[in-house]
Amino acid sequence: MHGIRKTFPGVVALDQVNLRVRTGEIHAIAGENGAGKSTLMKVLSGVYPHGSYSGDIEFQGKVREFADIRDSEEVGIIIIHQELALVPLLSITENLFLGNEQASAGVIDWHAAHARTRELLRKVGLNESPDTLITNLGVGKQQLVEIAKALSKDVKLLILDEPTASLNESDSDALLNLLLDLKAQGISSILISHKLNEVSRVADAITVLRDGNTVYTHDCHAAPISEELIIEKMVGRQMESRYPHRTPQIGETIFEVRDWRVFHPEHAEREVVKGINLRVRKGEIVGIAGLMGAGRTELAMSIFGHSYGRRISGKVLKHGQEIDTSNVSRAIRHGIAYVTEDRKGLGLVLENDIQTNISMANLAGVANGLVIDEAREHEVAEDFRKKLKIRCSGVLQKVLNLSGGNQQKVVIAKWLFSGPDVLILDEPSRGIDVGAKYEIYSIISALAAEGKCIIMISSEMPELLGMCDRIYVMNEGAFAAEFDAAEASQEKIMHAIVNHGEQHGQQ
Repeated sequence: MHGIRKTFPGVVALDQVNLRVRTGEIHAIAGENGAGKSTLMKVLSGVYPHGSYSGDIEFQGKVREFADIRDSEEVGIIIIHQELALVPLLSITENLFLGNEQASAGVIDWHAAHARTRELLRKVGLNESPDTLITNLGVGKQQLVEIAKALSKDVKLLILDEPTASLNESDSDALLNLLLDLKAQGISSILISHKLNEVSRVADAITVLRDGNTVYTHDCHAAPISEELIIEKMVGRQMESRYPHRTPQIGETIFEVRDWRVFHPEHAEREVVKGINLRVRKGEIVGIAGLMGAGRTELAMSIFGHSYGRRISGKVLKHGQEIDTSNVSRAIRHGIAYVTEDRKGLGLVLENDIQTNISMANLAGVANGLVIDEAREHEVAEDFRKKLKIRCSGVLQKVLNLSGGNQQKVVIAKWLFSGPDVLILDEPSRGIDVGAKYEIYSIISALAAEGKCIIMISSEMPELLGMCDRIYVMNEGAFAAEFDAAEASQEKIMHAIVNHGEQHGQQ
């Protein structure tokens, strides 16, 4: 890609960007949210057609002018977006060949389609039946189905946008190993990822974008990669620490959950949360560690207005008094807020502007009687924009057009405006770059310094160890261990999970 320039109204998204990928190479693209990574890939894959940008795309020795995504797929360029494009209620086979059916004389040859599906699933290391519905697969397996779909189209250059953002460690490893296998077959990959440890494991070269410009390219075979150098190039400054320094001022116990039990909403006999006892003190950041499926999100959502589960029992106490959190309105009234892990699906109304998203959890705070005071609403949004450093053209900008880090800040602003004493943060830095993570961590630290109770759920153990005063370890719906920050380590947390799993299995 030579001299690529792409603009949107009032914004230069890409400015003279150059990218060179060799055959059989895994080329990583790093950069902060909003740096232009996804925009560049949409140009390459024809999502943004020729004519909507300036500059040239050259592929296999020829200049290409893609009118749409079908054009790029015909020459073997396949993009897998962060939000997977599979149809949940269709089978694996139906998804693999959707729009590319195995047919003769207008009739689908299901025998051939199933045989080809088995062959493709073998290549990506999946043992599922071709008839399995996508909805019955975990996110990790869905990613592999997307790659199988790419292989069905004779892929030569595979583009993956944050492929491991929603995966646990073992699924991430499987995906990265598959990329290495594809590389051995001569297939090139472009990998967009915020997880620099994964990038350094598989990448042959790394290009860093900042503010729509190419600022650095590193050949990993010429010299070992330094995460610190990549971070410095991404954010434009040296980062002395990944986590802000804080001196905790921890007070008395404010928030407690006692003997909390939750059953699955559809499988009535399946207990998902099993007798949890949890306490948070004033100004304390309490982490909840655990593998995917441990029940952390289910615990958080059930506490927050019984948003998840059935047959919920146990007590929630604030300042030693039992409170009613049986619906979301009551939970908010009692000063509890929940920042969901799914900011796009559950945290924001993407088509609405920043202003209306910030006010929606506390409309009474911007209303005169039953009428919204738009001037007050604007004032509140502007205040949070400045305080949380939300990068936008203005508070009337649609949330849809913000980077992931800035969307996350809008979700946090929404809940801060509700005036919570207890803030539950579920994967607060998922899919966010290193610079934006630091800003989110600084906001969390400032809230703790104000005396708020923070509960932080994260799949990134370094994040919990870097931010929390105390960590609960959750496994199979129960707390397996509890550590003070000073004594906690990744090894101890994993040891607690494994030991608890073995004891549970013996029972």
